[in-house]
Amino acid sequence: MEILKTENLVKTYGQGDNSFNAVDGISLSVEKGEFISIVGASGSGKSTLMHMLGGVDRPTSGKITIDGTELSEMNNDKLAIFRRRQIGIVYQFYNLIPILTVEENITLPLDLDGKAVDNERLESILDTLGIKEKRHNLPNELSGGQQQRVSIARALISDPAILLADEPTGNLDSRATEDIVSLLKMTNKKFNQTIIMITHNLEIAKVADRILTVSDGKLVEEV
Repeated sequence: MEILKTENLVKTYGQGDNSFNAVDGISLSVEKGEFISIVGASGSGKSTLMHMLGGVDRPTSGKITIDGTELSEMNNDKLAIFRRRQIGIVYQFYNLIPILTVEENITLPLDLDGKAVDNERLESILDTLGIKEKRHNLPNELSGGQQQRVSIARALISDPAILLADEPTGNLDSRATEDIVSLLKMTNKKFNQTIIMITHNLEIAKVADRILTVSDGKLVEEV
């Protein structure tokens, strides 16, 4: 089942002779449960593409459809709600709330949405990511790798249509990097979670089912 589709996606910055397309006509399709890596050099357009897929930025033209919903048809308020419910995002720098415990950070998206916590799912996520014993700790009491596990758990708690991982290992040492990549693959398999990961590291990218290469705003290669 197709969970994500983009059609001739374009993002233009500047005007007139000074304009350029950071994303230039990208069309792609992702099936539910796929793990996709997007690679490319700095300035290739991969981060701009990620921001549009996550509903953080809007394309200049083209369409993005996630789980049957076309993002451009929603106003900013509806898009914010859709993003909170259907798009999980894992950032390089964790973005955890320092005064909230691990469990409170994980369940924050549900709290903001006024939804009850599915305790069975919460326990499964905590167990899968190996942070059950840290549930009452604050972020500053955790290592970088543990904080990123919490970030992944927070992205998973709402059972999103897609999980976007933006350089999720960029702030970690080699051992923690291996752990996080393995955990992403595990969550992909255990929860049938669709994952799209941006990385500059080709070795990390190989864990995915498919690798997409972006250059000068265009999709130039698929492996």
